[in-house]
Amino acid sequence: MSHSSQSSLDAFWMPFSANRQFKSKPRMLVSAKGMYYQSDDGRPILDGTAGLWCSNAGHGRSEISAAVSRQIEELDFAPTFQMGHPLAFELANRLVDLSPPGLDHVFFTNSGSEAVDTALKIALAYHKAKGDAGRTRLIGREKGYHGTGFGGISVGGLVNNRRSFGPLLAGVDHLKHAWTPGSEFTQGLPQQGASLADELESIIALHGGETIAAVIVEPVAGSGGVWMPPVGYLQRLREITQKHGIVLIFDEVITGYGRVGDAFAATRFGVTPDIITSAKGLTNGAIPMGAVFIADFMHQAFMQGPEEIIELFHGYTYSGHPVAAAAGLATLDLYKGEGLFHKAYELGDYFQAQLHSLAEFDVLKDIRNFGLVGAIEFKPGSQAGARGYQVFEHCFWHGNALVRCTGDIVAVSPPLILTKEHIDELIGALRAAIKTLY
Repeated sequence: MSHSSQSSLDAFWMPFSANRQFKSKPRMLVSAKGMYYQSDDGRPILDGTAGLWCSNAGHGRSEISAAVSRQIEELDFAPTFQMGHPLAFELANRLVDLSPPGLDHVFFTNSGSEAVDTALKIALAYHKAKGDAGRTRLIGREKGYHGTGFGGISVGGLVNNRRSFGPLLAGVDHLKHAWTPGSEFTQGLPQQGASLADELESIIALHGGETIAAVIVEPVAGSGGVWMPPVGYLQRLREITQKHGIVLIFDEVITGYGRVGDAFAATRFGVTPDIITSAKGLTNGAIPMGAVFIADFMHQAFMQGPEEIIELFHGYTYSGHPVAAAAGLATLDLYKGEGLFHKAYELGDYFQAQLHSLAEFDVLKDIRNFGLVGAIEFKPGSQAGARGYQVFEHCFWHGNALVRCTGDIVAVSPPLILTKEHIDELIGALRAAIKTLY
């Protein structure tokens, strides 16, 4: 099949893509190793996005592929409904060792979307198990992204992800976006805006705390534009939710496994929620898998009554899949052996300085960063979102670099194996694109 043949591309309806635009000039990746993809025209493409925030240990890791190969030969599939296999339990224990204290139980899913819906369902079921069945309301946040299940898009705050799918879940409210004017070009966490968390008290006053089951936020909002939490904001959310007996969920599908330093943003920020959702970097993107971390006190609420009773009527055919578990274990070995959870500490200042060097361009509206994730936001042009896409395209075709665009925001989140030279190369591609285009 010709990679550029229009007819050969028709069958695949691509996700989150302008299909007709892409298929008129396809951007094809055919192999990957380390920090680089290779395009179908033979160019090395620096991966500035860790795939889709997932290939934290870089590409083509033989340790992971060998583990997957061995496992698929030994045990390709085993059910985890009333049965088990050793790797799921081994991986769960390894993950608990990485999680904040008290989050001692892991429920496996196949994606971040499934992890979010699982977390929401567990939060609702937890309150019912306690005899508090009136707590059914869920609170998300503007600009939040929590996957594409009906639960995730209901609590999510991105209008384009919601507008085509009807009324969604009932009983959902949203906190305001956690950003205030005057925070533009902040290096690291904004110093102002912690008081935005107090809006939760207003929502509680409106609906009654006894009706609210859970609040879900991303510690660092990723797909909605890469927004950092103001200093003290997450701590304040934790205080309010504990005060009113509301479950606090951190969606760490993007920040989990080293993106901002430490295994989880919860650890980096010193705030322990009741549930953490994760996926992506769990297996380095090699095999689909998600993991939901649940606080011990919540788990214990389910472990009541006769032992033969199923405690939670929820799960997936592939929950704890043996091949995915093998990939996860090999990935955790890489993270530990190469100290990748600390790369955001080691290179964060250099990454920050280089990213903010782009502030010289008047076309930029803002630059945001923390750890090894960042974004540049353009002032609107004649057509909304056009500048972000133009820079994305220029970087791919002329700068040999892959970045991600969301409207007029360009995001970067490179694999954690990067060096200062890779940072220079990535920022150089962005600088050349901006200079050429504007």
